[in-house]
Amino acid sequence: MTQPVDSNLTQGPIAGHFRALAIPAAVGMLFNTLYNVVDMFFAGLLSTSAQAGLALGFQAFYIAISAGVGLGAAMGAIVGNALGGGDRRAARRLAAQGLTCGVIAALVLMAAGAWYAPRIVELVSEPGPYRDAGIRYYLILSLALPGFLLAFACNGILQAHGDGRSMQRALVVAFFANIVLNPLMIYGIPGLWNGLGFDGLAASTVMSQGGVMVYMIAQVLRLRTMARLRARNFRPRAATVGEITLQALPVTVSLLVMFLSGFVVQYALKGFGEHAIAGFGIAIRLEQILLLPVLGVTQALLPIAAQNFGARDFDRVRDALFFCWKVGAIMTALAFPLLWLLGRPVLGLFTDDPDVLRVGLAYLRVESFILPAYMMLFAINSFLQALKRPIWTVWISLYRQGLGVALFVWVFVGLLGFSEIGVWLGIACAVLSGLGLALLLAGHVARREIGGLWRGPPPSARIVPDDPKPPVADHRP
Repeated sequence: MTQPVDSNLTQGPIAGHFRALAIPAAVGMLFNTLYNVVDMFFAGLLSTSAQAGLALGFQAFYIAISAGVGLGAAMGAIVGNALGGGDRRAARRLAAQGLTCGVIAALVLMAAGAWYAPRIVELVSEPGPYRDAGIRYYLILSLALPGFLLAFACNGILQAHGDGRSMQRALVVAFFANIVLNPLMIYGIPGLWNGLGFDGLAASTVMSQGGVMVYMIAQVLRLRTMARLRARNFRPRAATVGEITLQALPVTVSLLVMFLSGFVVQYALKGFGEHAIAGFGIAIRLEQILLLPVLGVTQALLPIAAQNFGARDFDRVRDALFFCWKVGAIMTALAFPLLWLLGRPVLGLFTDDPDVLRVGLAYLRVESFILPAYMMLFAINSFLQALKRPIWTVWISLYRQGLGVALFVWVFVGLLGFSEIGVWLGIACAVLSGLGLALLLAGHVARREIGGLWRGPPPSARIVPDDPKPPVADHRP
């Protein structure tokens, strides 16, 4: 097993740190998205109803995923701040408590999901085979919750240390395992076992995600920070659990708003038929593939900015944000022609239904114009998380993915009578106006925390911390 990386992100070229974190993160997310594409491909071999059911079931599962992403972001921020301040002892205790929080959250969500998930699926679908498939998919997939949440927590801890490669390796192996497990669990072994049919899609994910969890925990335990780890460090401590929760909850709520936005979209689409939901489900996965380099760069911003904020190097925090925006702008410019030129042939690999193709292609072409806005929004979210002010991401999400989407979709579809493309135009208007709000809020936070977003204050006006004493480094192994 390879040794996990343990880097000081407060020194050295920023571009080098971005390469070390962003490239593995993007590759890992690529294989994670391809993992979902493989699921969609095998669902398409079964039926259009299976594809629509998969999209519905995974959307319901997104509630649990949001908790994992929030926990991972929280660990990246608070462990990164501790490491930037030179306090490895605090980083070790925070990491152990983060794993404990992951176990608790998984158990709670497994119990609650058995009640809320079927009702959510029923709310945004019509009676029929695709609704039943969506409910079954979620219920089986919920067994993977411990794997998902603990893997996210471990990834946040590792990224805070500058390690983006461990998650990449785990996701690459999981992708290839899924290629084998999907047909095995769906069709079985001729003459020995008939397989699980559609339910095999979820069963294969449960198995592969369990492997990811085991590997990621092992990598965390091998960090130099964890050398003096004791069993008592995992005992829940109210103050630390509260600190982690305060950092994780805003990100989780923001993603839940995104989840609700997805159901608003699916609610608007259900009147157009199951082909509209299937087309949306396929197209959004293809869009995610092109956004992966952007997501890798914007996620790399969090640990870099977090360590430098902990070290109180505010100019370097700003430099990291601007570098992220610059690289992201180049990436989204390159993605634009790919969506227009390759959208139809790539969609054709997953379906030959002309209505599904039409809906998916329209979505991709509208989204191609707002990719830079997505990039800047993702970067602002990481920036606010690194400054330990994630609550502002909630307000951005409430507008962009809640109020904004509902309002503009209603205008285009309800008032103006557009077809499915009205839903895509509504999403675009919400994203663009949400970016304006995000820039205003990021500027407000930056003025209070680092002296300004666009430039810092003069030396005489530098912000003085409440406790001006430098942190005491823990030099023990």
